Amino acid sequence: DIREESKEEGQEQDDKALKPEQFKSMSKSDFLALENESLADYLRSNRFPRQYDVAKVKAMVKSDELKPSDLHLYTYDKNAADTEGEVIGAEIYLTEDGGKTWKRTHDGYIDDFFFSYGYVFAEMDVNPQDRDEIYLVGVPLIKSTDGGKTFTYIDEPNVHVDHHVIWVDPDMPNHLINGNDGGLNMSYDAGKSWNKLNSIALGQFYAINVDYEKPYNVYGGLQDNGTWKGPHTYSYSKDYEAEGQYPYKSIGGGDGMQVQIDRRNSNIVYAGSQFGYYNRMNLETGERKYIKPSHGLGEAPYRFNWETPILLSPHNQDILYMGGNKLMRSMNQGDDWTPISPDLTAGGKKGNVPFGTLTNVTESPFQFGLLYTGSDDGVIQVTQDAGGSWAIISEELPQDLWVSKVLASSHKKGRVYATLNGYRYDDFKPYVYVSDDFGASWKDISSNLPLSPVNVIIEDPVKENILYLGTDDASYISFDQGSSWELLDGSMPNVAVHDMVVQTEANDLVIGTHGRSIYITNLDEIQKFDAGKASDLQLFELDAVDYSTNWGRSWSAWRAANAPEIKIAFYAPQSGKATLEILSAAEKTVKSWEVAVEKGFNYIPYDLTISEAGKKQLEKETKDLKIAKAQSDVYYIPPGSYQVQVKVAGKTASTKLKVDEGSRRRDWAEAAANAPEED
Repeated sequence: DIREESKEEGQEQDDKALKPEQFKSMSKSDFLALENESLADYLRSNRFPRQYDVAKVKAMVKSDELKPSDLHLYTYDKNAADTEGEVIGAEIYLTEDGGKTWKRTHDGYIDDFFFSYGYVFAEMDVNPQDRDEIYLVGVPLIKSTDGGKTFTYIDEPNVHVDHHVIWVDPDMPNHLINGNDGGLNMSYDAGKSWNKLNSIALGQFYAINVDYEKPYNVYGGLQDNGTWKGPHTYSYSKDYEAEGQYPYKSIGGGDGMQVQIDRRNSNIVYAGSQFGYYNRMNLETGERKYIKPSHGLGEAPYRFNWETPILLSPHNQDILYMGGNKLMRSMNQGDDWTPISPDLTAGGKKGNVPFGTLTNVTESPFQFGLLYTGSDDGVIQVTQDAGGSWAIISEELPQDLWVSKVLASSHKKGRVYATLNGYRYDDFKPYVYVSDDFGASWKDISSNLPLSPVNVIIEDPVKENILYLGTDDASYISFDQGSSWELLDGSMPNVAVHDMVVQTEANDLVIGTHGRSIYITNLDEIQKFDAGKASDLQLFELDAVDYSTNWGRSWSAWRAANAPEIKIAFYAPQSGKATLEILSAAEKTVKSWEVAVEKGFNYIPYDLTISEAGKKQLEKETKDLKIAKAQSDVYYIPPGSYQVQVKVAGKTASTKLKVDEGSRRRDWAEAAANAPEED
């Protein structure tokens, strides 16, 4: 049998192939006697850097620049598990006597269910009306109808892999809901077919970033859904389905991680997936280059975190940093790398994923080479000379925790922030610190934060006393540099906040959540708020409004009329009732209404309508003004200057409202003026 002979020949070649363990104790003479072809195969199959060909490696060993054991060291990761190979499992056991005795329901293991470690899978549900119908969620979704003896796949093409939960309707058992890394799916036929529940934003973002195009784009790395890019102006709508063009586009696969965008050319993007597998991409040309750093011969492999940190230097966009267990720097956009540090972690531990890795790198905008790093084992280090020397600055902080964020201040050169996260040790205390002396001493600014692990902290780019913070449950704001914190909720649900960034030109805070996608809020009112006058009513300025003759119109009897809306923003010193009034130039009321408000920032919608009495008042004040009812049977405020007045708890504040002649209004007026007179 030719196939059997070929198989035996291949096995024989594998047996003859050099193995890493052979080099551990190999003598210099034995190494130099190795066949060149075998050594070349070894170097190639173990991905040694190209410059280390057979001739160079033998020459280096001959001159004692290298030892044969270095060829083992290059491939040996002391951080990896002791054993490698197939993932064993899973199994199901049944008890029918309350747990006194158990029996396995099937022969052998349930194969092809886990292809990696099962710490995020392994849920099970049973049809409450049929004990023999069992659902298991793992990498695939599988089902048994014979009490766990045999299983079949019930995945469909529109169901994402990596399953986490299954729910069986107790009243209608064929009705299933499945939660996976791609969102939610629902079935009404026990898994034969599935619908995708896309009406809820369920993006699991690890990291987000923005560019400075107009309109600007948001970039994000998602759990098992790659890296995506899209305009910040997009809000959920199914309109795109008519054209088949979803506004957000995939730019990378795997588990999407951090993203860096070249400020000089936003088509140059750095993105990738878990454990440091990053690429430099040109989104205009489609060019893509793999840029993960390789360790040198004679070094042990680098360790890279699941979410490997990358950073383009704010001082030079050709300079890219990447953190493994050492900090790597490229001066040419990731083409070549140089380690600029020793191991900056506590050294790592054996396990099934790399540990003792960098989780953060930040560079001060005040000084090139003033860098801070944080690790997953609690070590924070600083260099003030671009990696020439390093100092540990975390000795007085709680030890051995995950450094979730280190941030060099953009307001003060010596200021740096750090957040630590202990949930992996069942420690849910919020750890938040600031230093004003490059980390020589730290101040705890966790203050009144509730019990919840902290993932991220950033500064306001305008006001140095304002900080934003994300935990596993919500986002928070401080107006006094962390002396006190307030919930920054608005329309955002209680959800894990993993990353934050401010787009400074639009003045938008962009928040990436691990579960409910992306939220954006403008910071104008927050920055204008006077925290020293928190007992006062504060009404914020309004942008001018362009009048439109389309207000209140509908192109179809079956469509709602076009309804304009602006937001009247104010800070209320206490909860209760607020009265809002629109006043004419003569300070007469043209519209008045009441709303319930909460203590804090309130954004009250105003539909730009006026009352009938207000219409008569404006016509009285302005000669020849005639305000017609819109198609929607309401009166809209005409172009002019007005005041908005707000009254809360005996306090009053007012601001201007300018309604300009919009382009439609001007075109209509000019057309009317130029129209020929009728006989």
